[in-house]
Amino acid sequence: MNSHGTNHQSSPPDLGSDAVLFAIDEKGVATMTLNRPEKNNAFDSQCISTMLSILLQLKTNPQVRALVLRASGSHFSAGADLNWMKSLAQFSMEENIQDAEKLAELLHQLDTLPVPTIALIQGAAFGGALGLICCCDIAIASKDARFCLSEVKLGLAPATIGPYVCRAMGQRQARRYMLTAELISATQAKDLNIVHKLVPGVQQLDQRLEGFIRQIVTNSPNAIREAKSLCHLCESPTIDYPLRQKTSEIIAQLRVSPEGQEGLSAFLEKRQPNWLAHHD
Repeated sequence: MNSHGTNHQSSPPDLGSDAVLFAIDEKGVATMTLNRPEKNNAFDSQCISTMLSILLQLKTNPQVRALVLRASGSHFSAGADLNWMKSLAQFSMEENIQDAEKLAELLHQLDTLPVPTIALIQGAAFGGALGLICCCDIAIASKDARFCLSEVKLGLAPATIGPYVCRAMGQRQARRYMLTAELISATQAKDLNIVHKLVPGVQQLDQRLEGFIRQIVTNSPNAIREAKSLCHLCESPTIDYPLRQKTSEIIAQLRVSPEGQEGLSAFLEKRQPNWLAHHD
């Protein structure tokens, strides 16, 4: 792990965990690192809670100038941890909705964080990972990065991330990629407005990041916050609470549905789901 993944002494002691590393450097640049490389940085309920806690505290910290979202290992994130998603069938619908609303709240807080947010992407960025990326102001990816809205393969739908993905790539393109779950190359992701910049390899991600940070820290902190607020003000429709609540209900219902559980089981058991049986 490089210096971006280590805890700086200025970091509040109650933030971060083994699964989500956190640091703030002397420039006021905060870094949140997904740190479950053995799980391809898939996130579960605990990861979501940790990230949400970090964002809520950053939101009120006037010393923070920017947030970098990155990941350890070969992949940015496989999205939601499927074992965690499958286990949610044991919980009530109300508990499932509350759980989904926590992810919806995480996306909202990342989307509306008053300082610039920059995502660095390498390897795979699947499912919910696209939501995190589309909530960031700037996204930089290595040319070997691959993206996929893979939910429908699992009997699910990209519900809580849907508003942010549709806003980033436009509904017309979202219809295609949400319905086909086809692989999206880094070049296609740039054309689709999922990412802004491509670099030749992982080694160049930090170099390009430093260029953006240099530009950001020379600008007025208050003006940046107002400019970001202005972008949200000019946006229509607003991704408001009723929409976030509705998307949470959609994914909660699908996760415990027969097809949702079958899709998750089939993936984890490395077999085809039963709805493909008649194609064999």
